[in-house]
Amino acid sequence: MKNSVPVSKIMTKKLVTLTTKDDLVTAERLFKKHRIRHIPVVEGSSIVGMLSYTDLLRISFADAVDEHEEYVDTIVYNMFTIPQVMVNDVVSVASKTSIGDVARFLSKREFHALPVVDNGKLVGIVTTTDLINYLLECIEP
Repeated sequence: MKNSVPVSKIMTKKLVTLTTKDDLVTAERLFKKHRIRHIPVVEGSSIVGMLSYTDLLRISFADAVDEHEEYVDTIVYNMFTIPQVMVNDVVSVASKTSIGDVARFLSKREFHALPVVDNGKLVGIVTTTDLINYLLECIEP
């Protein structure tokens, strides 16, 4: 396995994003529809925050609702905005950062996704799942 391979080889390039003007009901629907756990929050092509499904669980009973169900209880979600719930101090990596460096970084931190940013523009996202899938490709015949 080569850990010098750039993260651009495994990152998700087709991004699902939110803006600060979107609401949390929209966010939960996107999480469920796309079966994802992290959504970058953007202004134009720049990242301003990161929202995780765990962030929603902290303020709601979203986990009590079936993941595939479209209905969302909006009472709690109407009490908060995306900027109030998202992580503001986003750590990112460049697309040329090695997969090994990303793996080492994520293993030491408490989050499971990193936005990939080149020249101030969001170009992808890499998650621990991407890293595990890469590892599995390397070890499976």
